[in-house]
Amino acid sequence: MQSLSLSMRSLAGLRLPNPEARVMRKRSEIVACASEGDSGSSSSSSSFISRTQTYALLKQQMEVAAKSEDYKEAARIRDSIKLFEDEEPVLRLRRLLKEAIAEERFQDAASYRDELKKIAPHSLLKCSSDATTLGIRVQVRSVYIEGRSQPSKGLYFFAYRIRITNTSDHPVQLLRRHWIITDANGRTENVWGIGVVGEQPVIHPGTSFEYSSACPLSTPNGRMEGDFEMIHIESVGSRSFNVAIAPFSLSLLGDDDSLTI
Repeated sequence: MQSLSLSMRSLAGLRLPNPEARVMRKRSEIVACASEGDSGSSSSSSSFISRTQTYALLKQQMEVAAKSEDYKEAARIRDSIKLFEDEEPVLRLRRLLKEAIAEERFQDAASYRDELKKIAPHSLLKCSSDATTLGIRVQVRSVYIEGRSQPSKGLYFFAYRIRITNTSDHPVQLLRRHWIITDANGRTENVWGIGVVGEQPVIHPGTSFEYSSACPLSTPNGRMEGDFEMIHIESVGSRSFNVAIAPFSLSLLGDDDSLTI
């Protein structure tokens, strides 16, 4: 995947989504996210959410202590974070999985992966995705923005950058967007809107369009996926078509590019 990064420059001026914008939202519940027989899995997922919230709070407290020049307290919290990272099951399993893959211990890698699926299925979805539909390639990369998040208030802020590349022989125009946003509790929200970041860009063959946006969640991890409605502008009366945005993770813990799914 061609490098798609979220630099501070690319995020400059990024604002929270405006609820007054021309967007239609619909909330629903994913009732099938855990069956009655999956109570253990549901409990593990809840435990993971709680631990991740604790991790976010510790990092925020360390930042506050450092800004107030209470370096002794900042060092104490830093050590607590290091201990947390060493003992946190998801981070530990991801580290073991990475080592097993590097050492070609694939049976062990499969075991670590299965354990991760049980306790934190979100952790196996990468914070990036790449999909091509009818010659239109959509690449996405997400990142947790600690400075705009407020874990104590249940607000976790994620930014994402999208590159849309036209690899076909025909110019296209992006008309509308549709997002499916799911938090760690299985609550899902559908968002529809005109264009992206106030534009309905025309993308010519061999060119790309990039933009950054953001998504606040009430949980420290979740996922997004969706589609763009586009049209071939050279053909009069041509029908619009949908271009897939493959699922990607919104994760406070980030991901590891070596953990291919």
